[in-house]
Amino acid sequence: MESSSDQLKTKKVLLQYLEEHQSLFLNEWNETMIVNEIDPYKETIKENGYEMFSLVMNTIKGSLSEEVLRKLAYKIATERLEANINIGDFLYNINLGRNIMVRNIFGANLPIHDTQLFIEAINKHFDTFSYHAVTRYTNLKDDVIDEKDTFISENHKDKLAVLGQISSSFVHEFRNPLTAVMGFNKLLKKENPNLKYLDIIDYELNQLNFRITQFLHTSRADFNEGQREQISVMELIEEIQQLTYASIIDANINVEIVFFPDLYVTASRNGLKQVFLNLFMNSIDALKNKEQPRKLIVHAFTERNELVISISNNGPAIASEITESIFEPFFTTKELGTGIGLYVCKKIIESNDGYMKCVSNGDLTTFSIHFLDSKMMDD
Repeated sequence: MESSSDQLKTKKVLLQYLEEHQSLFLNEWNETMIVNEIDPYKETIKENGYEMFSLVMNTIKGSLSEEVLRKLAYKIATERLEANINIGDFLYNINLGRNIMVRNIFGANLPIHDTQLFIEAINKHFDTFSYHAVTRYTNLKDDVIDEKDTFISENHKDKLAVLGQISSSFVHEFRNPLTAVMGFNKLLKKENPNLKYLDIIDYELNQLNFRITQFLHTSRADFNEGQREQISVMELIEEIQQLTYASIIDANINVEIVFFPDLYVTASRNGLKQVFLNLFMNSIDALKNKEQPRKLIVHAFTERNELVISISNNGPAIASEITESIFEPFFTTKELGTGIGLYVCKKIIESNDGYMKCVSNGDLTTFSIHFLDSKMMDD
């Protein structure tokens, strides 16, 4: 096991290496970053890069507080708002700096274990900075919109434009390595069918792909998930139950499925699957901190020429004033939520000629999906 003395020596070697190569890193960053000629802060962008490098050094030393990082993030967010330049350019530049530093850190020839630890620290540094910057930017943008007393639809459009810019910059970069990892994991499963943990890895990769797809949806006007087909509601719910099985068992949740096996709906299978998965995961999250019994209830029935599929949980009630806004983009009750999951679900259902509702009281919180012209078929 590596001693604290060895760790200090390794850290010292890395810091010395970074100091010696600082100009090389920053020159590469400055030469490849996106800078708009009309940006009034174009000279400040490079100064911010130098300050960011200095904060990374402090992060490696273990002497950087999150407050200092937040202060720089807030400063740059204000500059980006005043510059009125594509926020995607800013995020691209931040991740460009991250990639340059991570790529070049291998030049220090550190032990692989220590290199991995330092890379994790650098990634956390940049992720935290990006989170504070984007959050601050969005909040400032909202303040400007409120001061101008714009209509709520314009507010949503502006927020979606911001996330669309972020999505267009990141989704492609995320998807390429993710697709490769998913492919290699499938090969491992095929070559080593008895190897432990591959199913868990596969599940988590699919969850990550699902979240990326959510962000991609918000930057597109088209929510069509593919060709419509006749879908067995029971089979699809059973598939979702299998996908979320580990989370259900871990949270000790009792799942109740109440409906006839011969209910069918014509819709996009991928879209409907995404909606059910999102509602299942939301219910599981709501139940995790609740005392037993924890119930997740799926009920499907026909009513007035509609097929109604409801997913309920007996977790904490949602206030009535919140249920009115819960399907709006960026509205979330979770501390680290994105506020796009239910918005995407609503849009997918509407693209399949349906609609969604939310009802919550002291007993149950229910999200219901309503389809017109539903069909019941004999076995």
